[in-house]
Amino acid sequence: MTTHVHTTPTGTNPTSTTYWTTLDSPLGPLLLTADSSGALTSLSVPGQKGGREVQADWRHDPGPFHAAQEQLRAYFTGELKEFRLPLSTSGTAFRERVWTALDEVPYGSTATYGEIAARVGASRAAVRAVGGAIGANPLLVLRPCHRVIGADGSLTGYAGGLERKVRLLTLEGAL
Repeated sequence: MTTHVHTTPTGTNPTSTTYWTTLDSPLGPLLLTADSSGALTSLSVPGQKGGREVQADWRHDPGPFHAAQEQLRAYFTGELKEFRLPLSTSGTAFRERVWTALDEVPYGSTATYGEIAARVGASRAAVRAVGGAIGANPLLVLRPCHRVIGADGSLTGYAGGLERKVRLLTLEGAL
């Protein structure tokens, strides 16, 4: 079975309310945010490079996150391999293509940065740009950037920290 995150595009509205909640997990407390439609906009872990932090104008409300919490709990216990959640992210066209390519990396497997570059039609020279787009992924765990490894099989970079990457890949049986 493959893991695929189903994205429901919703336009970004600067006047829209951002909802947030936290969820305890084996990776530490997860910070989840959603837009006013209930689509998830980010999932961050403590100390994450580029991770989000609660802002004063955000509304704390666990209501929009019920399905995400259930699915994440099932994922961390090994009962779920495919997330089915509404997502709303915004990035450059290139980043969006890279993030879509991440969604296609199956549960329990890995892909190299070069393979992701090829999937989005980027040259071998663009591998660094692909790495930057992967590092900017706002939806850790849900959009499986942890499944991307170096060409030599090394567990290079992960915005959430290499220890968490190892934990996720071990959970999925990829290590």
